Amino acid sequence: MKLLLKAFRNGFGALIALVSRLIPVKKVKRDAQAQALADAKAAKIELYQFFACPFCIMSRRVIRGLNINIVTRDAQTRGGQYREELLKEAGKVQVPCLKITDNGSVTWMYESADIKAYLEKEFG
Repeated sequence: MKLLLKAFRNGFGALIALVSRLIPVKKVKRDAQAQALADAKAAKIELYQFFACPFCIMSRRVIRGLNINIVTRDAQTRGGQYREELLKEAGKVQVPCLKITDNGSVTWMYESADIKAYLEKEFG
């Protein structure tokens, strides 16, 4: 039963992810200089996520809409590099989680609503 539920959840999540990719997102438009500045700032941010997680999908849509290039890290695989890094450095495996590196200091931000607010403030 547990295996069936997990298969359903993963399949349904994958369907949501596919639909999310098919539905267009209105992107922020910037001139070349402003986009270069946004890209430089975004280079210090990583999103730890699961592919089919609805909250991660929402976070990825926000990132696409803000037209920023943020590296995504797959933390779903048990024993995987990014899952272990999330557990060791952030203290728990919870996604989505934004890793923000600024002047050698690292901040881990959980909760999709907080991530959305932060990204909109910084890049909106």
